[in-house]
Amino acid sequence: MTIDLPPTEPIDPKRIATAFHEAGHATMALLLGRDIQKVTIEAGQTAGGIGRLGLCQIKKGKLRSSKDWLEDEILILLAGMVAEARVTGEYCPLGANEDLRGVRRYALMRGGSDRQVDRLERRMLDKTEHLLFDTNTWTALESIAQALLESNTISGRAARHLYDRANSE
Repeated sequence: MTIDLPPTEPIDPKRIATAFHEAGHATMALLLGRDIQKVTIEAGQTAGGIGRLGLCQIKKGKLRSSKDWLEDEILILLAGMVAEARVTGEYCPLGANEDLRGVRRYALMRGGSDRQVDRLERRMLDKTEHLLFDTNTWTALESIAQALLESNTISGRAARHLYDRANSE
């Protein structure tokens, strides 16, 4: 993987990790047929006032038919941490704390024992890795991350274009 930044600009590893994290959410959402409003690596706050480093805003409204909407939500939430880990070499549960809490909430909706919930989370993590590491999908993710590093925020339309371009080659 190569990141094409101007040579005069220092490379901030945290910024790169954030770009890949948010690109992971966006790419998985697009892969699952969801539409994106925007993706940004600009710092901000969540609705609850918690600081965040970036945001992938998925369009609200009618969802395309899915076999399992709950699984889709879990995959989208895990995709940020998985993409970030591929470029940093390790999972960062602290940075993905909000995402992981969401994963746990959805997994608990399936019910069952703690052991069953843990197994579901592990299976979803494996599936997220499998889906994101497909060559075309990862190329799309890298393109979205590159665009974020260049301009901090991209529209959902731009993310869709980069995703479609990588998957048509």
